Amino acid sequence: MQTIDFFTPVVDDPYDYGQIAVANSLSDIYAMGARPLIALNVVGFPIASMDRRILAQILKGGWEKAREAEVLIIGGHSVKDPEIKYGLAVTAVAHPGKIVRNNTTNIGDQIILTKPLGTGILTTALKNEMLPQPLLELVTRSMKRLNREAAEVMIRHGVTACTDVTGFGLLGHLLEMVKGRDIAANISADAVPFLPEVLKFIGKGQIPAGLKENVSFLAPSVQFSQNIPEEMRKALCDPQTSGGLLFTVSPENAENSLRDIQMAGDKQATIIGRMTEKKDKPLVIT
Repeated sequence: MQTIDFFTPVVDDPYDYGQIAVANSLSDIYAMGARPLIALNVVGFPIASMDRRILAQILKGGWEKAREAEVLIIGGHSVKDPEIKYGLAVTAVAHPGKIVRNNTTNIGDQIILTKPLGTGILTTALKNEMLPQPLLELVTRSMKRLNREAAEVMIRHGVTACTDVTGFGLLGHLLEMVKGRDIAANISADAVPFLPEVLKFIGKGQIPAGLKENVSFLAPSVQFSQNIPEEMRKALCDPQTSGGLLFTVSPENAENSLRDIQMAGDKQATIIGRMTEKKDKPLVIT
């Protein structure tokens, strides 16, 4: 199996950016139940105008995060670029009969989210110099965390479908799981974990462009209860960088899955809803 992902910096520290980029690049592999083996760096950098020590720190952060994941970076390719970009092309392996897909969930399955939402909103606040240092450290730590342990747990407990939560936001990736089927994802908004102050920053106008696009795209597919505030509706569409896994398991396996994921380090992992028979819209938020 192979995948590639790279993006521009979401934090100011180059070492942290390198770590986040690698964690994000590996996330698709973990979501498919595969084991990443080797990777190639993909780099864009303004070498003529920016200190190359910044590039060294980006690559060091990436290398050390890859080493944590037991992935060997064996080379890569760089281009002169006015805007910094970094990520990985990853090669992984999986048993052909055990690949986890994103559209094989069943009615009655419980839905588990392993990381809190809000990275897009908080990093937008960072760009606008509104994010306090403690929140910056918290969101950076979340984005740097690998989804490896969560993937191992979901496989042990009979995962029925999985995706990682990235640019399409929670609701966008949920739609991927049920689109074209007679299944609806029924989510309890109160159960969804968020990083601190996310709704407050939405109220202050710290809304990434991708969030607005997600809201517009998802509008025909989502049924919201009337008492859900506008800030919450937007937060559920927030595009994530290096977000958590979103997966489903049978009801009898849900509590054990959640317990083991929390014990493995994803303390805010939560059961956020269940799959039901589709009646009108494919996404129902209560």
